[in-house]
Amino acid sequence: MSYDTVRDVDPAVADALEGERERQNDTLAMIASENHVSEAVLEAQGSELTNKYAEGYPGERYYAGCEYADEVETLAIERAKELWGAEHVNVQPHSGTQANMGVYLAMLDPGDRILSLELEHGGHLSHGHPANFTGKTYEVEQYHVDAETGYIDYEELHEQAEAFQPDIIVSGYSAYPRDIEWEEIQRAADAVDAYHLADIAHITGLVAAGVHSSPVGIADFVTGSTHKTIRAGRGGIIMCDEEYADAVDSAVFPGGQGGPLMHNVAGKAVGFEEALEPEFDEYARQVVDNAVALGEQLQDHGFSLVSGGTDNHLVLVDLRDSHPDTTGKEAEAALEEVGIVLNANTVPGETRSAFNPSGIRAGTPGITTRGFDEEATREVADLIARVVDDHDDEDVKAEVADRVAELTDEFTLYE
Repeated sequence: MSYDTVRDVDPAVADALEGERERQNDTLAMIASENHVSEAVLEAQGSELTNKYAEGYPGERYYAGCEYADEVETLAIERAKELWGAEHVNVQPHSGTQANMGVYLAMLDPGDRILSLELEHGGHLSHGHPANFTGKTYEVEQYHVDAETGYIDYEELHEQAEAFQPDIIVSGYSAYPRDIEWEEIQRAADAVDAYHLADIAHITGLVAAGVHSSPVGIADFVTGSTHKTIRAGRGGIIMCDEEYADAVDSAVFPGGQGGPLMHNVAGKAVGFEEALEPEFDEYARQVVDNAVALGEQLQDHGFSLVSGGTDNHLVLVDLRDSHPDTTGKEAEAALEEVGIVLNANTVPGETRSAFNPSGIRAGTPGITTRGFDEEATREVADLIARVVDDHDDEDVKAEVADRVAELTDEFTLYE
């Protein structure tokens, strides 16, 4: 077998990969769930571990030849324990959703009850949406954010828990810009003898750096993604106390997955090592500072923010007040044309469809990785406002695109 480059073997895929690298270099990634990993993480994820089956866990594999797979997975586990202060960690889930599945399989039976946040209020598909396996397998009710404040209505949550008697309450969200009161949700779970799953997929890195409160040691289970604010190998993670370790590990393998993606586990190990350095804490703080600056500058331009601001890495803009005739999809498309990549998003009290909603969600992890500070982020907010205000004006979009090109040249990504 020859070991040729991708371009030697498959020019079409090589062209697509080169195009994607250029796209990332030449645009501002502001989708809140995206980030840019280091060259070291890229190298680990493209390593020879992609060739290795390692069903089972370190020291207890079903195949031979796993000594280095064991070493890498053990490093990822120990580093995760240090980062988040967890007793037990499973780093094998292929994604955040698979991590949630692992907890559900470990602790619930089909037909059991889940109480989670409504999707259009900031929840996630894997928390019980009817189209997801959770909605098809379990009985689901959902709590909400307060329509006036944009904050989670904890009083309603308590009342719903008492009435619904869930088996598990899910916290942690995909479009919620405020700090989360983990203890309050745990109190609701304790009152009805339910488990508490805290899904920190979006804020995994912020929690690790101590710039967002941590549910570890409060919730029974903590799940997360490892490729958003943490900048590690793409995938998921489960953290829990030792009393649940065997149930969780068995639910992940063989319950929900076969062989782990060991090249991704290697990327997790490398990313966790990077996150243990003091520079990562500075990065995470800058992510939040940039998000606050982004939100304040957008408000100066007349945009309405759900909850009036942010405590974390994202802002959620409700366009209905400032731009009632502009949908989130129209704003998203116009901004992508100029090189600012964010996403349309539902907002609390949504009056349009989920496919063409009334809001946009913008995050700062990616641009902060590039080196943006508050001043540069405020300029990005100015550019966003210009485009959304005149999203049909080709001259405006051309001018903004030129400035985005200058910014991406100034704040380089991959060489």
